[in-house]
Amino acid sequence: MNQSPAPARAPAYTLSANDVAVIINDDDANSVAVGEYYRTARHIPDKNIIHVQIPGSPHTLTVAGFDLLKQKIDAQLHPGIQAMVLVWTAPYAVECNSITSALTLGFDPAQCVQTCASGRPSRYFNSASVRPFDDFGMRLSMLLPTESVEQARALIDRGVVSAFSVPAASAYFVVTPDKQRNTRAPFFPPSGVFPQKKLTVKTLHRESLDGEQDVMFYQIGAVSVPKLDTLHFMAGAMADHLTSSGGDLLGKGQMSSLRWLEAGATASYGSVSEPCNFWQKFPNPAVLLKQYLSGASAIEAYWKSVAWPTQGVFIGEPLAAPYRTMSGR
Repeated sequence: MNQSPAPARAPAYTLSANDVAVIINDDDANSVAVGEYYRTARHIPDKNIIHVQIPGSPHTLTVAGFDLLKQKIDAQLHPGIQAMVLVWTAPYAVECNSITSALTLGFDPAQCVQTCASGRPSRYFNSASVRPFDDFGMRLSMLLPTESVEQARALIDRGVVSAFSVPAASAYFVVTPDKQRNTRAPFFPPSGVFPQKKLTVKTLHRESLDGEQDVMFYQIGAVSVPKLDTLHFMAGAMADHLTSSGGDLLGKGQMSSLRWLEAGATASYGSVSEPCNFWQKFPNPAVLLKQYLSGASAIEAYWKSVAWPTQGVFIGEPLAAPYRTMSGR
């Protein structure tokens, strides 16, 4: 493999601070502190800062509570906004929907009738769009978790630093013995090298990674991923695990997707309700790799990689884009 799988004419990705609204929960001191840090670090225009109140920061919102929140957000958005960063950890769900999908696509009550049913298709999936709101009426959204202000600042710093240089790194796609959670394995790219991107792809059959120091991508199917503390994630790294409730960020049932960010990844994804193991409800490895290497930001690449995103919550620093300066444009 000598070339990126990106199309000959890759999208000219240009999403910037001017296109992103920052949503701050004034009832959460951590949200206020991290929101201000993000505004400064990313030079977000003042007009793009939106303040809301979410008393108690519940894990899950009712539809009525979500509708009120969305009305407050929509009333403060200006037409140029293409994406939103939600500066809090909770709420992360609206009934069985993730809050990021509900804000971007609208709440889908049909999914909650049977969470294991197929999902609503996203028109943005693997598209060439670089202006999601202009093209599809979708404002992409991503949670920037705030359980720890220190960790949130470190996450933001990783996203910012990712734009300056990309050292040699690896993309790890791990096939485990857990067959139920390996439905993405057919989409794992073959091992090889993308010399222009300084990226080596390694598709492996094992339980997990252990000790690797150059992780830019890590995708695996597992209830819980061991040995994260032995890894070094590069600035801008994306990592996730296919399992039922990784997006139940503050739950106790399975490994939370927050563990990826705590370990040093810059963006991740997980489902907030039982999705069953449809690959379409999780990031598609081939699409994620193609879009990120084409210069997409983390929020664009992750959203483009999920065909049925209703139950999935996107988390991390949305503007990380380590390969934008390497895209040849």
